[in-house]
Amino acid sequence: MGKIMVIGCGGTGNAAIYQCCRHSEFFSEVVIADRDLSRCEALKKKLEGTTDAKIIPVQVDVDDTAVLTELIREEQPEAVLNLTPPCEDLLIMEACLAAGVHYIDTSAYEPEETAVFEYKWQWEYRDRFEKAGLTALLGCGADPGLTEVFCAYALKHYFDEINHIDIFECNTGENRHPFAAGVNPQTGLRRLSLGGAYWKDGSMIETEPLAISQKYRIPEIGERDMYLIRHEEPESLALHVPGIKRIRFFKSFSERDIAYLKCLEELGLTSIEPVRYEDQEIVPLEFLSTFLPDPSSLAAETRGKVSVGCLLEGKKDGKEKKLYLYSICDHEECYNRSGSQAAAYMSGLPAMIGTMLVMNGTWKKAGVFNVEEFDPDPFMELMNKWGLNWKVSENPRL
Repeated sequence: MGKIMVIGCGGTGNAAIYQCCRHSEFFSEVVIADRDLSRCEALKKKLEGTTDAKIIPVQVDVDDTAVLTELIREEQPEAVLNLTPPCEDLLIMEACLAAGVHYIDTSAYEPEETAVFEYKWQWEYRDRFEKAGLTALLGCGADPGLTEVFCAYALKHYFDEINHIDIFECNTGENRHPFAAGVNPQTGLRRLSLGGAYWKDGSMIETEPLAISQKYRIPEIGERDMYLIRHEEPESLALHVPGIKRIRFFKSFSERDIAYLKCLEELGLTSIEPVRYEDQEIVPLEFLSTFLPDPSSLAAETRGKVSVGCLLEGKKDGKEKKLYLYSICDHEECYNRSGSQAAAYMSGLPAMIGTMLVMNGTWKKAGVFNVEEFDPDPFMELMNKWGLNWKVSENPRL
């Protein structure tokens, strides 16, 4: 029986909090913290009567580290699960260190003033977390998260070395909106504006935004246009996978998505550089985001599937080997089960599992770690047990 604080009550936050409350035999108390207290209270009202967990809604401005630290000390959770935008990661890590609790998140830190996201800033906290005897678990969502666990599992059970990793995120979700993001719109659009990148032979190779694409036949979905984009996984996997030569990340976009993205970019609406408008400064991307729907509001009407998988090539017993390890969810089924769309469900459940493994000691180790640095077996077992099945395809043809 343990107490957790979840900071961030958006789409992934809702999904993770639902999962924590569903497993009240372990999470006996769940603190829901957000800038908007009404969101926390609404979720408490929705979940009460469905769980034995004590739900505690609180308001907090995470930009005020002193106030956040005091809140954590007052509530005394064993761990904080950070599901806020990535620009808040370091502030929350500081508060966890000051309050003496474990830290978990789902994406790499991204400075607010730039669109560069990397783990390097969080890795600089290794000594401080180690000296404090605390665990910081980074990138424990769907991608990053499932993707690195899949790689660690494949390396443990199927390969002696992995030479090539291609990671695929395919979302076929459709709703009434002509253009809508599956995750936080600002985070997604900021990252796409950076251009693509992949890791090869010891260094990152930069590309123009959405310049590299290829058709792949995704299992249980079919043929899709997949675009190479910059993502977190290459930075950490390159350090932890023996024999690795290349790591790439591909995401599906429809022709309509690409047309909208290019138009918005050409108009300058994806820029994070402030501009003057009627004697005030505005950030174009922030302005644009006010017109885009909150992804969590689309759960009831979204239809289609989300698949996250890793295509792995390497060697076993001196012979070439190829494997595809993946998980797939249906938007409508996820909504009926948990009230979340599939993308949020596939991030929220892994975040809950990772937090549980830290709190129960299975993945608890002093320092700052990425998920592939731990034994993947307990995580994979809990995925199957709790509603996020995974599959292995040997000798796949994508």
